[in-house]
Amino acid sequence: MSSDATRSTRDGEPATSGGDDAQPADIGLLWAQDGAHADGGQAQARPTEAAIGGSAPQPPRTPPAHASPAYARPPATAAAITSETMLRPRGQPPEGGWRHVVYAMTGGLVNPGPSRQEFERRQLVARVKAPVSGSRRIAVISRKGGVGKTTTTLMLGHTFASLRGDRVIALDANPDAGSLGYRVNRETSATVTDLLDDAEHIRRYADIRAYTSQAATRLEVVASDDDPHISQAIGEHEYHTAVGLLDHHYNLILLDTGTGILDSATKGILGVADQLVVVLAPSLDGARAASLTLDWLMQHGYDGLVSNSVAVVNQSRQHGLVELGKLQDHFSERCRAVVRIPWDPYLEAGAETGLDDLKRATRDAYLALAAHVADGFAVPSQRA
Repeated sequence: MSSDATRSTRDGEPATSGGDDAQPADIGLLWAQDGAHADGGQAQARPTEAAIGGSAPQPPRTPPAHASPAYARPPATAAAITSETMLRPRGQPPEGGWRHVVYAMTGGLVNPGPSRQEFERRQLVARVKAPVSGSRRIAVISRKGGVGKTTTTLMLGHTFASLRGDRVIALDANPDAGSLGYRVNRETSATVTDLLDDAEHIRRYADIRAYTSQAATRLEVVASDDDPHISQAIGEHEYHTAVGLLDHHYNLILLDTGTGILDSATKGILGVADQLVVVLAPSLDGARAASLTLDWLMQHGYDGLVSNSVAVVNQSRQHGLVELGKLQDHFSERCRAVVRIPWDPYLEAGAETGLDDLKRATRDAYLALAAHVADGFAVPSQRA
């Protein structure tokens, strides 16, 4: 109810309130109460005490000089006119199916509301948009090659970048000529080596942008060096420096690591990571390698990263003998969440791939993955 409904008139009678200003407590009652009170009539002025045989109302006493007037209020400004304060609440239109057809054909007069699937998807999107304090570094790891680690990094980055308003970047931290830089349209030939060589000259976002390639989703990628003349791999100190540079300009930093967990580069990435995504294939050797990775991390002081980690099972084209339910149960006991990614022909190609290229089920799986990862943003960082 508006403030006019509670403010007294000059003759002591309460003012009436039009139904257009009334805000129902339940949005579902909006049509029933729009323009009328619950009893179907307009509010009636309450009779004074004199009219019903009581004593005449006394004039109000003048408040003490030191008392603030009860009716004092801050001056109105244009900042008070917002959609949240001036518009009636209304549901969001459905995005597809018969519900969208009904909404469109009636010009929005009939809104069936979102389907259960739409509602669940909107909840996932809201989780993906969880705020980040400073920057958040997410390492994607696997001790076995060919399980889709780079693809997971890419699609997780695409999902975050397409839905969030802050900056998202993926760094190819594979010291052995990683392929992440080839999975987006290359806007520059610069690599992480060039970024490190020019580190002392980088001050602004515009400076660092010369070393990244940006996809249509706004995801940026820093490629690894694949120069065949290089004989010395980038190590722990160099990756610390690279991540430190990205920290100043990006909110989410995805780190696509190599397969050697004992390598200097991977150990350096683990030392600066806030969260882990563990990628595995639906096979005994793939699951065993992933579980051994968690064992190693627990034995070397990374138990906080393990408890907040998310496991990703990249499913293959054909259903094998491994029972995925039992596989998921095993990693559910070790990780905070487990997400299955269905097989998709576009992912198998290993080429430039965007979210729009994928099947709906695959996009929904990556959305669920991003939501589970974002749930971990609230866990305090334990980086070294």
